[in-house]
Amino acid sequence: MDRTFTNQARRAQIVRAAIDTIAELGYAKASFAQITKRAGLRSPRMISYHFADKNDLIRQVAVEVFTAGARYIYEHTEAADTSAGKLRAYLEANLRFLRDHPREVAALTEIGKHLRTDEGEAYTSTSTQEVSVQSLETLLAEGRAGGEFRDFDVRSMAIMIRAAVDGAAQRLREEPDFDFDAYAAEVVATFTLATRKH
Repeated sequence: MDRTFTNQARRAQIVRAAIDTIAELGYAKASFAQITKRAGLRSPRMISYHFADKNDLIRQVAVEVFTAGARYIYEHTEAADTSAGKLRAYLEANLRFLRDHPREVAALTEIGKHLRTDEGEAYTSTSTQEVSVQSLETLLAEGRAGGEFRDFDVRSMAIMIRAAVDGAAQRLREEPDFDFDAYAAEVVATFTLATRKH
């Protein structure tokens, strides 16, 4: 078996175990020993072989979850033919991903405040949202330029949409009786009406 493939498979195994461990135990208790046990590895040294330290591992967790979410959302958004359809697909795909990946979302929520840049600086909620906000700005600007959407401030609308999606993630994590389907329907209706050209 190719060594590179084996290393990639091992890294993926460790990341998956880290997600499950962090989601279940929280960031503070998710030690290399706990992750090793969940991954079925012989020694924590096997994690240290693939990741420099815990920060390196949790950054990879964040990359994996964000990449999976972005791919899922992109595929659904690009399948729509109109800007209004793309916005609806974007909202529905975002919210479905949150609902269908509770462990990933829980892990991401847990590690958020612990993530550090290469320079050791903490990430902020604003900085982590920025890529999504900018892609939304592009979608909204295209819809406005094409005459599908009314005239509005594109950046403000993008920030509000992102906040509505991120709010669902927090509720799913902290509110067991949260009516997710009702919330998702209202988010879609709200931003469909908010952007529609009258």
